[in-house]
Amino acid sequence: MKVTALTEKHLELGAKMAEFAGYNMPISYAPITEEHQTVRNGVGVFDVSHMGEFIVRGKDATAFLQSTCSNDVSKLKPGEVQYACLPNAKGGIVDDLLVYRLDDAPEMLVEGEQSYMLVVNASNELKDWRWLKRRSKGFEVKMQNISAKTGLLAVQGPKAAEALQKLTDIDLKSIPYYSFKRGRFAACNNVIISATGYTGSGGFEIYAKNKDIVKIWDKIFKNGAKFNIKPVGLGARDTLRLEMGYCLYGNDIDDKTSPLEAGLGWITKLNKGVDFPSIEKFKKQKAEGVKRKLVGFVLDERRVPRHGYVIESPRGASIGVVCSGTHSPTMDKPIGMGYVKTKFSEPGTKIKIVMGNKKLDAIVTKLPFVTPGV
Repeated sequence: MKVTALTEKHLELGAKMAEFAGYNMPISYAPITEEHQTVRNGVGVFDVSHMGEFIVRGKDATAFLQSTCSNDVSKLKPGEVQYACLPNAKGGIVDDLLVYRLDDAPEMLVEGEQSYMLVVNASNELKDWRWLKRRSKGFEVKMQNISAKTGLLAVQGPKAAEALQKLTDIDLKSIPYYSFKRGRFAACNNVIISATGYTGSGGFEIYAKNKDIVKIWDKIFKNGAKFNIKPVGLGARDTLRLEMGYCLYGNDIDDKTSPLEAGLGWITKLNKGVDFPSIEKFKKQKAEGVKRKLVGFVLDERRVPRHGYVIESPRGASIGVVCSGTHSPTMDKPIGMGYVKTKFSEPGTKIKIVMGNKKLDAIVTKLPFVTPGV
């Protein structure tokens, strides 16, 4: 099992550890509900160094990514980030990812080159790398997998900027959503600080070399002590993202899921003037409508819906399946997401979740489930 550069720190803190995407990762340090509220109301730090990072550069870097990603990469300016997916040839999703437009990076050595960093899911790192290498044939690009030497922290919550500001000369509050800046942080050079988030509570991502990430971790906790900063595990990361209706690859989207079914039509640019895998399938789905849709739902009872549970209509017909479920600490109710036949996807529609011999009432709900800070 792989480890991150911070694994010893997690063990010293008494974290509950478990395998995730081939890594020994911290699931929680305290009760998950407590960690969840730490991020919603204060500031918490996630070690997400298991994520994959690829550098793509060259004269054809933009053209290559345009032909591979669902979103319109050409719209990105240096310092901006874009959420996208990698469609496969069968109308499904290889992975979802973040695309960072660098161009000011040390990797950009030749005039006229474009330089990007792709941030992919840990469980898909090797699959994504092979997919991109195959797709890059015929393009003048160079690719580098920097995952093994890159550390990544997600410092999330409404107090994140205050907790981190003394560690850098970069004005953190001036970083727009889905943008980044590169500079000195916690006495370390060439650190990327971005504002994308996967919790809905604001905050930043800190990308640095593994040799620096332990020092950065220590300084973040020392300087954030007066803000009651806490380490947070992947358990709360899941409850936080689910309250926001954010997809998790392997649960809510996969190789057989269309981005249009998953509500990701907004990152699937069908008129960007460049073909990418399955674009004709997606155009047809948009014109004719999809047969199923990803929806959120809320239960009044206390039992939590789990991945794979069948969803039925009030009359008992099978209409779909649960892909994610949890108990929402903010709402104090079980919530979930699942795919249902399109006619049952409107908010307010009554459905039933089959849990063994019981069928629990649920109501389709507009996403996100909560609006933090409101």
